[in-house]
Amino acid sequence: MALLKVKFNQKKRVKLAQGLWLMNWFSVFAGILVFSMGLFLKIELRKRSEVMDNSESHFVPNSLILMGILSCAFNGFAGKICYDSLDPAKFAKWKPLLKPYLALCFFFNILIFFVALICFLMRGSLDSTLAQGLKNGMKFYRDTDTPGRCFMKKTIDMLQIEFKCCGNNGFKDWFEIQWISNRYLDFSSKEVKDRIKSNVDGRYLVDGVPFSCCNPSSPRPCIQYQVTNNSAHYSYDYQTEELNLWRRGCREALLHYYSSMMSSMGAVVLLVWLFEMSVMVGLRLLHTSLESIANPEDPECESEGWILENSLKDTLKSMLESLKKIGKFNQVEAEAAGAEGEEGGKTPAITTVS
Repeated sequence: MALLKVKFNQKKRVKLAQGLWLMNWFSVFAGILVFSMGLFLKIELRKRSEVMDNSESHFVPNSLILMGILSCAFNGFAGKICYDSLDPAKFAKWKPLLKPYLALCFFFNILIFFVALICFLMRGSLDSTLAQGLKNGMKFYRDTDTPGRCFMKKTIDMLQIEFKCCGNNGFKDWFEIQWISNRYLDFSSKEVKDRIKSNVDGRYLVDGVPFSCCNPSSPRPCIQYQVTNNSAHYSYDYQTEELNLWRRGCREALLHYYSSMMSSMGAVVLLVWLFEMSVMVGLRLLHTSLESIANPEDPECESEGWILENSLKDTLKSMLESLKKIGKFNQVEAEAAGAEGEEGGKTPAITTVS
């Protein structure tokens, strides 16, 4: 028994073809939207590539860009088929291509669904990429005179100001690295000498943070140096009062920003996938309804359209049997080739009669 069998007359076939033509062009615009989202996400990731450890995060925007291009191509082609299906003479040239095209559409829709899932599941990979990238970026904050790293200070400062964050996981991350360049240190000062000597790696570590960590909304002037030294500031206790530094780490801020963006894009791609599925189903009904016309010379006669010629169970069963036949055929060919090789390797015995 056919799956989702529907009866059509000429009027219904024309309406289905016209509706599918319109839907395909809507799908082309949806493909442009997906392409634009991928391009926008790629640009946003490129902006902060210096604080990202690897290029894995670009898998999502690259996939969206590819799906957008393929969507435009597939749906533009399908729109042409639907338009020509109104004329039997024009539709005849598309008949041999429809089955392979529908098979490609099926795999294309699987890819779209996979890309939508990836948009929701990339959070873990993005988290590790940002954690390592920010850690490395903070180490190079002081290298303003080193080629290739001279803009890292500006990048980190602008990042902390824009996203209202400080450090990798929090402001205390700055206590563990030397973020002040040696060219701005007075090595004749006893304090500087003591701090460098007290550190195993000979680094100048302070309980301070860059100015970009300061919260301008705080009524108190920013305490960015000697943050943990209560005696250095009047009426101050860093453990109890709310500091005028950004509390949130930049990893968390960026992760939230990109994750929410990818989740929104994933929801849009899922809607596009549902729309594409409906277009594919409609195209299959149109294809089968036109093929099952009993009298091609009478276009007004009724016909039947279906999604699958047999039930889902029978279709899967026949597919498995076909695969088994292909496997057996390949096995027989391999055995025959092996037998021919053995026979060819034998040297015929020659008997001489004297």
